[in-house]
Amino acid sequence: MNRDGAILIGRGEEPRHLLLPLANRHGLIAGATGTGKTVTLQVLAEGFSRNGVPTVMADIKGDLSGISQAGSPNEKIDDRVRKIGIADFGHRGCPTVFWDVFGEQGHPIRATVSEMGPLLLAQLLDLSEAQEGVLNIAFRVADEEGLLLLDLKDLQAMLQFVGENAASLTTRYGNVSKASVGAIQRALLTLEHQGGDRFFGEPALKITDLIRQDANGHGIVNLLAADRLMQSPRLYATFLLWLLSELFEELPEVGDREKPRFVFFFDEAHLLFDDAPKALVEKIEQVVRLIRSKGVGVYFVTQNPLDIPDTVLGQLGNRVQHALRAFTPREQKAVKSAAETFRPNPKFETAAVITELGVGEALVSTLDEKGRPTVVDRVLVCPPSSRIGPATAEERKTIMAASTEAARYDESFDRISAYEKLKERAAAESEGTGEPAPGREQKSGRRAGARSLPSRRQGIGEAFVKSAMRSIGSRLGREIVRGLLGAIARSR
Repeated sequence: MNRDGAILIGRGEEPRHLLLPLANRHGLIAGATGTGKTVTLQVLAEGFSRNGVPTVMADIKGDLSGISQAGSPNEKIDDRVRKIGIADFGHRGCPTVFWDVFGEQGHPIRATVSEMGPLLLAQLLDLSEAQEGVLNIAFRVADEEGLLLLDLKDLQAMLQFVGENAASLTTRYGNVSKASVGAIQRALLTLEHQGGDRFFGEPALKITDLIRQDANGHGIVNLLAADRLMQSPRLYATFLLWLLSELFEELPEVGDREKPRFVFFFDEAHLLFDDAPKALVEKIEQVVRLIRSKGVGVYFVTQNPLDIPDTVLGQLGNRVQHALRAFTPREQKAVKSAAETFRPNPKFETAAVITELGVGEALVSTLDEKGRPTVVDRVLVCPPSSRIGPATAEERKTIMAASTEAARYDESFDRISAYEKLKERAAAESEGTGEPAPGREQKSGRRAGARSLPSRRQGIGEAFVKSAMRSIGSRLGREIVRGLLGAIARSR
């Protein structure tokens, strides 16, 4: 029942497909706990993989890791295959790469402090406006002096220097409060205890290593272990925003394609939108709208469709709605809201069906060949070909050992950077042979390759428009994108 250029989701009155040329119009998978969202996510990821589209998704509970393993014959699955009429069904896994920010259940994901940037770091550390200003000064001084900020000890050393030279730096950059420096250092210490020392460093993740196919032309499923990461919701949301910023940086405009270049599943989407101000929602809407022209599809996964603001929901053309409960007023509102987002089907009342759906059933509406939402249909969702449930620890280790990413990322290294340079400079100055420290004397030149930070006075909208017009691979385009996403996060 699969057809070229489409992923079979399931069967209602007729087979229901997600058309690949329109899969970068983004989507929503919603439903209460235990209604089948994880299986639907697994089915879509399998479909993308078999069509050569790599994906990345967070494994919140550990049960998505079974996508790496072939499923087993099962009476219930066989019965559903017959009901849907899947002629080419077979048990097989997908090529999978396991990742883990903490390096425990997957290959380590690292970013340098410079790549994260001051604004996203300020969001991650929950800094005040004054503290964020001091952090920007630390980045600017490092930039002007050509001091690499790679890991947390580099940033700590830079902040220590800023604190020691607060008076001279204040005359050049504005007020540098030692209290703010201390607050940032304490926040960094907390982050380090939570595993941040393993996230920041080298080798940093090269985003193109996520966008790969295997030898058979199947898209790689990049699975991020997120059970521990979810214990720090701010880190989780900030990390995924950083991944989006990297996609903006690396991928050129491609327009319409026969299939997406890459698909990004954002599970527990409410963490991005909880208590979000209007400005934040507007910027996320812009991000969602513009990233699809780079061939990237973003799929939000959440329990309640009310978790997604209307302006963002309007950008999600492909929707799978599992059952919702309607016991409380808020749940009743959610059912009504979900029903109103679908193109009505005259054969049933959408709001009533949402509360009646069984496990593995869903209301589905996707975009047709002309980009129009199809009439909503009650669909029996396909079973996955891969295992439902987690891979074993041994299976995970086997896959990781055979992965080419092991040689690239498993071993960290520590280049000479700000920490070492400032230590050397302090030692030289104590002997009376060193050159003046940054902030004490204006440098006449700029080190080649130094970071160029966008002005904080520049409007977010202006920065975003400029980033879209420039070559996204340029250094200036990179900084504007990071500044935008940092401002998005900071506006929370």
